[in-house]
Formats: sequence, C-alpha cells, structure tokens
Amino acid sequence: MTFAEQFPIVFEALNIGFLQTLKLFAVTLLGAIPLGLIISFGSMSRFKPLSGVVKTFVWIIRGTPLMLQLLIIYYLPGIAFGNPIWGSGEAGRFVASAVAFIINYACYFSEIYRGGIQGVPVGQQEAGQVLGMSKKQIFFKVTLLQMVKRIVPPMSNEIITLVKDTSLARIIALQEVIWAGQAFLKGSQGIAGQLWPLFFTGVYYLAFSGILTVLFNKVEKKLSYFKI
Repeated sequence: MTFAEQFPIVFEALNIGFLQTLKLFAVTLLGAIPLGLIISFGSMSRFKPLSGVVKTFVWIIRGTPLMLQLLIIYYLPGIAFGNPIWGSGEAGRFVASAVAFIINYACYFSEIYRGGIQGVPVGQQEAGQVLGMSKKQIFFKVTLLQMVKRIVPPMSNEIITLVKDTSLARIIALQEVIWAGQAFLKGSQGIAGQLWPLFFTGVYYLAFSGILTVLFNKVEKKLSYFKI
C-alpha cells in the first residue's frame, strides 16, 4: 500500500482519536475548574481537621504520577468489588480517565486558586467590610476580580499541559490520538510497521496548543487594564 493510499486511512483514524482527546480535555476542564475552587476553600478552611485532610489529599495527588492514578482508578474498583464500576468498552475507559484527570487537575488548580486568593491584600477586604459589604460581596466584587488576573498565567500553563497529558489515557487503552497513531506501527486496517502516523500526531498537539496559547495571550491582554 502506497503512502497516497495510506494517508486517508491514517488521517481518518487520527481525527477520530483526536476527537476523543478533545472530549477528555473538555470534560476535564468542566469538572476540574469548579472542583479546584471547592478544594481550595477546603484547604484554606479555619476548621483544622478539614483543611488538614484536604491538604493531605492534594499532597498525595500532586506527589504521585497521573499514570499511576489512572491505573488505580480504573482497575482498583474491579479488583476490590469484583465488578468494574466504570462499565466495559471504550465508554467505561473514558469515564475512568475523566474521573482521574478531573481529580488530578482539580488539585493542581486548587493550589493556583489558593495562591491567587491569598495574594489579594487583606487591606482591600477590610476596606470592603468598612463599606458595609458582606463576605459574599467582598469575595465576588473584590477578591475574585483580582484573583482572576493573578491566576490566568499559571492556569494557562496547566491547561496547555493538560492537552499533552491526555495522551497518558492510552495506558488503560483509551483510543486517543497517540493510541490511534501507534496502532499503525503494530498493525491496523492493513497498515503495519509505519512510524510516520505516530510522529504525525505531534501536529495535532502543536496546533491545539498553539490555538490555546493565542487565546490565553488575548485573555491576558484584556485583563491588563486591571493593575495589581
């Protein structure tokens, strides 16, 4: 089979794999962004037992490899309960991957949120109290606005890292874009021993990361009016 005959087959398979990558990326952000904020509140809680538990959990998640977490979350329930809770097939692997990624990135985001919130001068919060603002009003109208400006650069770095980390899901056989490219090395759809599809997957990551970089740069410029 010539390269001209191989390319449409490979391109279609990589597109399908990349759609799975995009789904995992989107679901992770939808879950991790709000969960990270909740975790940050727990780590900053004045109730010491709660903050201690949350900080320990964040330390464990941040201190262990995401690949290990994927394997544990996917396989442990089936071993412990004798029945996989995620279901079978590609859908089950996707759900397990999404849970692992959401937990992992929520912990990283929580530290970014915590740094952004604690970085806002206490005097500004006290000024809000003097003006008669409630704690809720102070958070949303004073703290949150300044926190957003502070967290955009580190958040953008983590989100771009997430693009590449989605490739780790292949460890539990989720058919993302690198899994699709590697299949043509092992043998898929009549094509075997071909390394170029695997290298070609890098184009997808470069393009997606480039688009995100441009978008985040625009966001930073729009927030530049707000000086801190």
